[in-house]
Amino acid sequence: MALTKEQIKEIDKAAASYLYYERPPLEIRNKLDLGYRIEGQSVYLFEIKPRWDKPEEKQETPIAKTTYIRSQNLWKIYWMRGNLKWVHYEPVPYVKDISDFFDLVAEDALSCFFG
Repeated sequence: MALTKEQIKEIDKAAASYLYYERPPLEIRNKLDLGYRIEGQSVYLFEIKPRWDKPEEKQETPIAKTTYIRSQNLWKIYWMRGNLKWVHYEPVPYVKDISDFFDLVAEDALSCFFG
C-alpha cells in the first residue's frame, strides 16, 4: 500500500530540512550534491555526482534507505554496505518519525552512511 498524502508531506518537509543543512555549498553542487526519492513505502537518500568516465552524465550513489512498516507504524533504517546490499542500521534499526531518520543520517555516529 502506498504512503498517504500526509506522510508524503511529512517526508518532503523532513527531507527539505535535512537538505538545507547537509547539502554541499552551492558552488560545488554540480560536482557533488544530495537528493532523495520516494519509491513505494521507501525513502532513498543518495549522492549525485558526474560519472567519472562521462562527466556530462550524473550518477546517483545510495547513502541510506528507510521503509515504512504500516502494521507497526515505524520506519526501518538501512545503510548500504560495500557489497551494495542494504543492511539494517543496528544501533537504531527503527524510528517512529521520519524526521528521526534524517537526523540519524546527518549524525552518522558510526560512519555507516557517509563512510
